[in-house]
Amino acid sequence: MVASQATETPSTDHDVLLRIQGEFLEMPGMRLTLAQAQRLWGLHREFCQALFEALVQRRFLIRTRDGSFTRYKPDR
Repeated sequence: MVASQATETPSTDHDVLLRIQGEFLEMPGMRLTLAQAQRLWGLHREFCQALFEALVQRRFLIRTRDGSFTRYKPDR
């Protein structure tokens, strides 16, 4: 479970994670900074950061050298 906004519920946390994953799957090569992701999905900074950290831990996303996030693609 990730930390969330006071108004978020556990099922909403999961729904937001699924939505973010879906967006990255639908748009190969998408790169977003946390600030861009916050604006895109209307999330508070701490909540967005917790979601992205969870996705990095799950190896769905990686953080690039410039601080943006993109899909994790293991070497083939």
